[in-house]
Amino acid sequence: MSDFHEVRFPLDIARGARGGPERQTQIVTLASGREVRNSRWAHSRRRYDAGLGVRSLDALAAVVSFFEERRGRLYGFRWRDRLDCKSCPPGQEPGAMDQLIGLGDGATASFQLCKSYGLGGQAYRRDIAKPVAGSVLVAIDGLVQPASAFTCNATSGVVTFSPGFVPPAGTAISAGFFFDVPVRFDTDAIEVDLSAFEAGEIPRIPVIEILP
Repeated sequence: MSDFHEVRFPLDIARGARGGPERQTQIVTLASGREVRNSRWAHSRRRYDAGLGVRSLDALAAVVSFFEERRGRLYGFRWRDRLDCKSCPPGQEPGAMDQLIGLGDGATASFQLCKSYGLGGQAYRRDIAKPVAGSVLVAIDGLVQPASAFTCNATSGVVTFSPGFVPPAGTAISAGFFFDVPVRFDTDAIEVDLSAFEAGEIPRIPVIEILP
């Protein structure tokens, strides 16, 4: 996407940020007192406050510089969510069998990276559009594929198998990877009171996920 810069928000500052996924649920209370609930969004959307990671004037200056490069809300960028940045649990390393990304039919060569949350029919599947380049591992029916067998577009998260390696019909394609969250600033202004900052007050710098 032309309105996205493939750069990552400074990791040392993002490490101290706060945030996570949100959903929008409409709840109507009936005359009987019972509720009717409806999800207005098909996908969750993540929000963060980058200001909480700013602990020094140098860090603040780095954020302001990054904000100016992105022209405020105009251009998106990559964000590392330390709680949710890989295909496996936080305490493990990604493996090629972490996530099921598709089933082979003998003809389809391209598959979208994704991550599932939960198990069974209620699991939520999230498309992963910003994998970390060079981190993607792929397996077909549990057999780890060599690097020559596929390519992965780091700007879209699409895995494409090379000729001669297209998954046969009925096979399970799985993948493991690190990834970033595509986000943008959710403000066009950063207000800083330096006297308050030095006294411990942190500026609010909202960041919001860009859905693929």
